Amino acid sequence: MTLPGFHLLRGYLDRHGQSALLGEVLELVGEAPFYRPVVPSGGRMSVAMTNFGSLGWVTDRSGYRYETNHPVTGRPWPAIPPRLLELWKALGGERAPADACLVNRYDAKARMGLHRDADEADFGFPVVSISLGDAAVFRLGGLRRSDSTVRFDLASGDVCVLAGPARLAYHGVDRVLAGTSDLIAGGGRINLTLRRAAATL
Repeated sequence: MTLPGFHLLRGYLDRHGQSALLGEVLELVGEAPFYRPVVPSGGRMSVAMTNFGSLGWVTDRSGYRYETNHPVTGRPWPAIPPRLLELWKALGGERAPADACLVNRYDAKARMGLHRDADEADFGFPVVSISLGDAAVFRLGGLRRSDSTVRFDLASGDVCVLAGPARLAYHGVDRVLAGTSDLIAGGGRINLTLRRAAATL
């Protein structure tokens, strides 16, 4: 049982669309390289990340927040590719464009603990998540960390939308199913999460 507002769109991107998007992502990663951030407790995340857009989600010992520049290079994040902005608009972000795209890279050992996306100014906008590469075991819960959860696999090309009551649902990635896709050279998974971080006027 999942909260209303959660939508899983299986195979939303076909193989051609996945390859085209991956090519754009890898090109932009040349401008904003992946890095492994530190969380406020001092530990280092197992997932490598970067961002596209005018704002990027970052974490360090001082907390979670959005910043305009890459914390390692000091340069502004590259722009969100047009195909991702079109996808955002098609899946519920009509009121304003996405201004942040968190890009997470998972190797076979990477995980993402239960969390919710709550650093944005307006929870009326959805969170739109796109999977590329190896499948992952995704865990979705409720509005409290202690709520029961459900698990299901996310394959390359799948898209999840968290909106409405599900917008603040706890979710995470238990593990990556290595070898389930040949999209990414050398294996692994890339997840792109589109958000509207700033307030709208």
